[in-house]
Amino acid sequence: MNIVDNFKEIVLQDTPMIDVRAPIEFDKGTILGAKNLTLMDDEERRLVGICYKEKGQQQAITLGHKLVCGDVKAQRVEAWCNYFDENPNTHIFCFRGGLRSKTSQQWITDTGRDIPLIKGGYKAFRQYLMSETENIIEQLPIHIISGKTGCGKTELLDVMDDILDLEGLANHRGSAFGKNISPQPSQINFENQIGKRLLQLQDSEQSHLILEDESRTIGRCALPECLRQKMLRSNVYLLEDDFDNRVERILQDYVINMRLQYQQNFGEEAGFNRFGEYLVTAFNGIKRRLGSQRHTELLKVLQQALSQQQSQNDHSGHMHWISVLLTDYYDPIYEYQLDKKQDRIVFRGNKKDLFELFKEKRTKRKAIQ
Repeated sequence: MNIVDNFKEIVLQDTPMIDVRAPIEFDKGTILGAKNLTLMDDEERRLVGICYKEKGQQQAITLGHKLVCGDVKAQRVEAWCNYFDENPNTHIFCFRGGLRSKTSQQWITDTGRDIPLIKGGYKAFRQYLMSETENIIEQLPIHIISGKTGCGKTELLDVMDDILDLEGLANHRGSAFGKNISPQPSQINFENQIGKRLLQLQDSEQSHLILEDESRTIGRCALPECLRQKMLRSNVYLLEDDFDNRVERILQDYVINMRLQYQQNFGEEAGFNRFGEYLVTAFNGIKRRLGSQRHTELLKVLQQALSQQQSQNDHSGHMHWISVLLTDYYDPIYEYQLDKKQDRIVFRGNKKDLFELFKEKRTKRKAIQ
């Protein structure tokens, strides 16, 4: 029986995987890139679980074979084999590397194919990834890029190669308006993606990590505690830009681009309606901080801007509420948080300044190496 535990190689080579666990398990978290081709579906797993508790392991195994037999078994084996034939380096796993993956592996072997099984299953892989996450975070210095909303932090990160893009991994832009059309990953998959990216950076011999300043959560995804604690002790680099540029950037990102994305996904009219709902929902999410009266006033401005945008294809009306939110909401929060970081600020500058600074750091590292 072919059993492997080369977890680092599996991660770095993006090894194709078959996760034979039930969909309800897969949805909570899996090895990144794995394909969920189950041995038992959710209902079959539930019935076997009940049998195990009431009658013991052997009876549960017997029931499992009764539920997955005949055409059902043939269809599942065919799905595994088709995926394996398309991805010859495919590995297979269940939760602990036990009976489910071994049974699936045997059935595939019976077709003349040799598919490796992950030793210890998903549980062992997850433990490895979390352990490596803590180790790498402990070893590598972290540089935090901070700055007011709309100053272009993401643009800066996009042109650098030694970054840990937390917002990209969380599929959320980290603000009240940061929700994307596609859903965020589960908490476990978010953590797994962080672990994978850290292993990639370590493998490329990066000597530090650069990441954007973030709060405890990005949307619904919480930062690993070890990372959050390290960030609280790390140097801060302030990215600065003038107010008009920040307004234009937010207008482009949250109004022009988001409208286009919604309409590309849902059609012209339905897409615009959903885009409008996205803005209103985000606006309502900060009602308490704005105050009821201020919220009501700005919501009217937003709705008028949406009407103008839809009827005249003119998005300039959005600039007013964006400007007010920056002045009255985002900037005060930023200044309050920045006061707590004064002793860690080591640099202030524009995007070009910061890019050149980190470029110089990389050059010096290579010269030392």
